[in-house]
Amino acid sequence: MVIRFYASLVLLTLFAFAACQQQSGSRKRMKARDTTHYTKQEYIEQSLDSNFVNSFLQGNASYDAYDEYIRNFYRKRDFHYAWINKDGLTEQAGNFINMMKNDATYGIKDSSLMNPELQKLTDTLLVSDVGLKPGNPAIPRIEMLLTAQFFAYGNKVWSGITADSAKDLEWFIPRKKIDMESLLDSMMNKKGNAFEDDEPVNRQYKLLRGELKKLANLEATTKWDSLKATTKTFKKGDSDTAIAQVKIRLEALGDLPGTDSSGRFTAALDTAVRSFQHRMGLKSDGIIKQSVLTALNVPLQQRIRQVLLNMERLRWVPIEPATDYILVNIPEFEMHVYEKGNKLVWSCNVVVGKPGASTVIFSKELRHVVFSPYWNVPPGILAKEVLPGLKRGAGSYLARQNMEIVGASGKTIAPGSINWSKYSGGNFPYVVRQKPGGRNSLGKVKFLFPNEYNIYLHDTPARYLFGENKRSFSHGCIRVAEPKHLAEWLLRADSSWTSQKIDEAMNAGKEKYVTVKDKVPVFIGYFTAFVDSYGRLNFRDDVYGHDARLAATLFGK
Repeated sequence: MVIRFYASLVLLTLFAFAACQQQSGSRKRMKARDTTHYTKQEYIEQSLDSNFVNSFLQGNASYDAYDEYIRNFYRKRDFHYAWINKDGLTEQAGNFINMMKNDATYGIKDSSLMNPELQKLTDTLLVSDVGLKPGNPAIPRIEMLLTAQFFAYGNKVWSGITADSAKDLEWFIPRKKIDMESLLDSMMNKKGNAFEDDEPVNRQYKLLRGELKKLANLEATTKWDSLKATTKTFKKGDSDTAIAQVKIRLEALGDLPGTDSSGRFTAALDTAVRSFQHRMGLKSDGIIKQSVLTALNVPLQQRIRQVLLNMERLRWVPIEPATDYILVNIPEFEMHVYEKGNKLVWSCNVVVGKPGASTVIFSKELRHVVFSPYWNVPPGILAKEVLPGLKRGAGSYLARQNMEIVGASGKTIAPGSINWSKYSGGNFPYVVRQKPGGRNSLGKVKFLFPNEYNIYLHDTPARYLFGENKRSFSHGCIRVAEPKHLAEWLLRADSSWTSQKIDEAMNAGKEKYVTVKDKVPVFIGYFTAFVDSYGRLNFRDDVYGHDARLAATLFGK
């Protein structure tokens, strides 16, 4: 299964939003307003009194964080109204109000999404036949509330929680940056759906927001009792009353078209079950078993929260990568390769770190392909696994594992010359490394994107693990099911690296570094809810407990 984390934005990059923290020196000067179509009186009526701006900000402490941005916005437009014209609220104002209302209804319900006073004022205006007349005291109040709310809303919906909080949640991908003042001015100058089209979020965020609305509507209209089976499994051709219940549930979720409520396990149900299993990250065998019932029984409110958690993560990622890039989604156990224009070219299974040795969420640029690599045993594995074996019999252990010991100069050290009783894991002065070859723990090729976490992509001799449904088995690095395909893609611009030459290098038994012509960003992400390339909402297990920690931050206990 593939996901399009960055489709017509998307994604997604996945990454940084320092909303309202841009240096004033970087802000672009806005163009002077065209006032030739106003009479002098109309222009005066369509302008704010600077004293009103001051008094509004002094009386609304909740907008203190945006004080400078609001003042700058109105100075640059000569205090002319942005949201109101001589006919009333502008089209942009209506679009923004509708967006806030929808997010307040289907998202995290708080006043930062739709200010209660603003909603009351605009609702009253919309049902009034009088409209906005010059001198109406509500006019400057609505104007200021809309501008202030733009920054508050943007900080919440387009930025999310602070970068420091995200680091506490073990998220180390740089967050996207947005010039909120320039964004507001740009949206004010566009007609139509500027607020929907120009939102500084990736397409995956918008897709999840659409799925959130569907789930909220489903929760409001559907009874979600737990399904129970009378036998352990059902497959195509079986009949049972429990099968009828499963059909109803799959119809509600959109996996099964039509309204078949019979107890017969039909071919259409087989297809629907496989679709649901695929979306849930389960083995797609078309059999109704406990894992399927468990996933079907997850309360809708829990699914809604899961979508909200991943929308929060998507607020942090870049809007759209400008280059080729690689995305590894840890809970999905998948790697996705994208080319310029967010074109998904292929995907494959990966093995990620096991709980307790989790793969870090971060991003770096891939720079090197290393054929027939050595494997330098990391300190943790050296202390816990390798040194105890060496102390029992260094020579035989090294031979069995195809390993050798080298000093700082790179020269091989004879194991008999080492006093093993002197060393534990932390004070061993040499490097233990596994020689190139088919038994090497890194397989026949590795892909380096230098980072402080010592994590990289690599081949593996343990190919059977890619057939497992949940693939968290490594010590933190990421094992790739199709390493040769990845090498071919990375080196495709160099005609000398043919398929045959790559095969030869992978089997040469001699380490060879190749520098990638154009560095490729690698994003190691963590998304437990996403919309795949077929437009289907997917869910995955919270393998490292990151959802639980983020939920505590967003929702409290």
